[in-house]
Amino acid sequence: MPLPKLSKLELQIMEVLWQRGPCSVREIQESFPARKRPAYTTVQTMVYRLEVKKAVRRTKKIATALIFEAAVSREAAERRLIDDLLSVFGGKSRPIMAHLIESGALTLEDVREAEQALLKIAGEEKSE
Repeated sequence: MPLPKLSKLELQIMEVLWQRGPCSVREIQESFPARKRPAYTTVQTMVYRLEVKKAVRRTKKIATALIFEAAVSREAAERRLIDDLLSVFGGKSRPIMAHLIESGALTLEDVREAEQALLKIAGEEKSE
């Protein structure tokens, strides 16, 4: 099953669940900074949408509060976002890499790690 496409607020809700584990809607809503805290009903609607998308699932009910947990891993969501970004550039990573370099977001250590990963993949392909 393909991973669902997630909005910015949905990703923020997922981040709470990835960091804290299972939470109620109220706990998710209260985890947002007070100045930027969405309304309880907004968070509730988004959690229910995430449930329909199968990104979260209900784990239990405590009194009247439903408890939700992430059903999609952070890594899987990150991969989906990166794949979506690459598709904007026709699958080409150079414009993205150029921006990361120019903005200073890509460090020499990042490049070395990427090089090691590429060498490992190349070695695996040769041995097949």
